[in-house]
Amino acid sequence: MPYVEEQVDVAVVGAGHAGCEAALACARLGLITAVFTVSVDSIALMPCNPNIGGSSKGHLVRELDALGGEMGKVIDRTFIQSKMLNSSKGPAVHSLRAQADKAEYSRAMRMVLEETEGLQIVQAEVTEILAENGKAAGVRLYSGAVYHAKAVILCTGTYLRARCIYGDVSTHTGPNGLMAAHYLTDSLKNLGIEMYRFKTGTPARVDGRTVDFSRMEEQFGDERVVPFSFTTDPKSVQIDQVSCWLTYTNEKTHEIIRSNLDRSPLYSGVIEGTGPRYCPSIEDKVVRFADKNRHQVFLEPEGRYTSEMYVGGMSSSLPEDVQHAMYHSVPGLEHAKIVRNAYAIEYDCINPQQLYPTLEFKKIKGLFSGGQFNGSSGYEEAACQGLIAGINASMEVLGREQIVIDRSQGYIGVLIDDLVTKENHEPYRMMTSRSEYRLLLRQDNADQRLTPIGYQVGLITEERYKRLLEKMELIRREKDRLETKMTGANAGMQAFLSKYGSASLKTAASLADILRRPEMKYSYLREIDEDCPDLPDDVTEQVEIDIKYDGYIRRQLKQVEQFRKLEEKKIPEDIDYDVIPSLRLEAVQKLKLCKPLSIGQASRISGVSPADISVLLIYLSSS
Repeated sequence: MPYVEEQVDVAVVGAGHAGCEAALACARLGLITAVFTVSVDSIALMPCNPNIGGSSKGHLVRELDALGGEMGKVIDRTFIQSKMLNSSKGPAVHSLRAQADKAEYSRAMRMVLEETEGLQIVQAEVTEILAENGKAAGVRLYSGAVYHAKAVILCTGTYLRARCIYGDVSTHTGPNGLMAAHYLTDSLKNLGIEMYRFKTGTPARVDGRTVDFSRMEEQFGDERVVPFSFTTDPKSVQIDQVSCWLTYTNEKTHEIIRSNLDRSPLYSGVIEGTGPRYCPSIEDKVVRFADKNRHQVFLEPEGRYTSEMYVGGMSSSLPEDVQHAMYHSVPGLEHAKIVRNAYAIEYDCINPQQLYPTLEFKKIKGLFSGGQFNGSSGYEEAACQGLIAGINASMEVLGREQIVIDRSQGYIGVLIDDLVTKENHEPYRMMTSRSEYRLLLRQDNADQRLTPIGYQVGLITEERYKRLLEKMELIRREKDRLETKMTGANAGMQAFLSKYGSASLKTAASLADILRRPEMKYSYLREIDEDCPDLPDDVTEQVEIDIKYDGYIRRQLKQVEQFRKLEEKKIPEDIDYDVIPSLRLEAVQKLKLCKPLSIGQASRISGVSPADISVLLIYLSSS
């Protein structure tokens, strides 16, 4: 029987947040790219929360944008509320979060894909990964059609053998009732790929017209909105914003849940997959935090042109009747009409330790993987992995060196390093606490850290790179000026300091010394600095942070130097761990499985101790 045959450079399986970034990266680097999706209506779908960013996730989106990704640009065009989280704390944990118009976000991203030269969207289910002599060679579709490719990127999200569950109701569908992908898992297992079964979930959606907002606390966006993308004009995002709302569960809610735990598929054994520790269902929260008499519930609009609202903080897989009783016990939701029931979703994903930090499979050259399929959770984590997988698949096809973002360069590096070196038995979620160098890896300086890499790869234009160099020069000059410009302990100066509750000067000091005082801001200095230049906000922000945290930054840079020394000690690909004397059996097993590229990466593998690393260093120095 004849079937369709096509030739492309790269085949991307899946068009969620990872697949979109992977496909765009490949096409923008000049490769003929096909992206396959079970439904074009699921392109950049947001099946769960209606927002982009948040604590640590805002860092990821900024880094993605700095490398040349698309998510930040699209959310800047489609957000309905924006807020800088943790603004009362230090700059290391400031994180941007934007409520999205879900439909508009998906539509805008799809349009970007459709307008990208060399990128073809194909609605079809991929059933087989083709491989020849240990190298990816293309994909086969359910129809029998074959797309030959030089590299393949797997971005299947939560669609592989997906099953949506609440109570006794179980349907073999993907998120939002879309078709699942039933056949690809067997093909991957035949290639020797180890699979996991994970679970995530989502709360109910309610009709906003039936919500009593007078019983809730209104949550506003920021007066001055900061864009996600470094290329977005800040003036363009100063828009009228939509409010969110805060309410709480109570003892009645918790009693309804406790009385029906035996009917929860989470506790009855119906759900086999492992769920995310840091985004638990409301059942989990009530059981695990039994001492808490209430939990936050956020009502978030799904878009400007719908009355549907997301009940954040109350994901569940309880039966329909229990869900109705549970949601109706929450202040403001007493008469809420449920549009979509909450549900859990089980799906197949991989053990990510099978990947190099480039996100290429160790066993199959030219086969890459990104997103929730790698055992992570979240749109932002997925998009970042998709971009790195897309870049490295392109480098493979073009015969160029693949890139690795290390832990000292970005949250993306922390995310991928954690996935490929540590044992993850539940969906991985990014958090600021996971980064050792978070004072250096702030969201505000993501462009300075990563845009040069994006430029080197070919995803950042010459014009954008030059703008970055100009910005960095402005920062350098202004810091130098403030360090060298002195001010005396005169009456005018003392009055200025007193105005802002700052101690008086005993002797002359530089303006930088004045700025280092905790209560001082760069903008205040204009009152005593007649030479103060008119600089963009992003420049003055960097100047202020660099000067205020100079001592801490220097200390962290020294730590990075030590880290780099271990990263630069490469481990030969053909090393035989079995012959290394004094290396513990567990370490041998873990090192053989993970195949670390460097001593630094080896030191972060679960089950490899500092003593094992010392043995390995001695062996390498003597061999």
